[in-house]
Amino acid sequence: MNFRLISLGSLLLLTLFAHAAQAQGPERRRRHFTNSARPYHRGPVSFTLGGGIAYYNGDLAESFADNLPGPSGSIGVLYMVRPRVILGTELSLFKLGAKDQLPERGLAFQGKNGALTGFVRYELIRDESEFADPRNSGSFITPYVKVGGGFMLYTPEAYLGTERPVGSTVFLPAERNDYPATALIAPVGLGLTFHLLPKLNATAEGSYYFTTTDHLDDISQRGNSNRNDGFGLLEVKLEYSPWR
Repeated sequence: MNFRLISLGSLLLLTLFAHAAQAQGPERRRRHFTNSARPYHRGPVSFTLGGGIAYYNGDLAESFADNLPGPSGSIGVLYMVRPRVILGTELSLFKLGAKDQLPERGLAFQGKNGALTGFVRYELIRDESEFADPRNSGSFITPYVKVGGGFMLYTPEAYLGTERPVGSTVFLPAERNDYPATALIAPVGLGLTFHLLPKLNATAEGSYYFTTTDHLDDISQRGNSNRNDGFGLLEVKLEYSPWR
């Protein structure tokens, strides 16, 4: 795994952390108003930590049944810019794998990946706790959609087989000589936020990532070079707001 992505993501998160430290507590935050003149505070900053599974969609497998799912983990930062609208950035590390949906071809792959994304999250219902003049205790569950963009690093290895690779697995020659390679990504997703405590939320989220590459599996010339690969993440996350 190339650590440049991790370093860049860490620097971004630390920068946001330093900015947040200058605005601890709602009493120090400026009031803003919605179109209906309801007051709200921007923020506070929330930090996220999540984990789950990653799955692949591409030349080798178009169904979950042909996937060899890998683990995923993420850290991130969220910031509410107005009620129902949240900006975020996230660093994710995950593994992908799949066996061939065409038995006569008999290919498979595994890959290590990292992604850095920025996104907008829009809540589908109003949460009163986001206003400075809440009219009730707020929602326990808030559904949302998200869309964003970013880039990823990926290092795949292709081989012949139908199972996960073992120590004796012989990998095929790489189709490219520049791994880890980079690609642009565009995530779209759905999620549910569970408001557990004043400073602590939990989310269940599913996201799909469109990419600009056909080499997530190191199979392009051997497969369909006219179609880019994609992947998805299914994760459960904790969101902690220390200054709420």
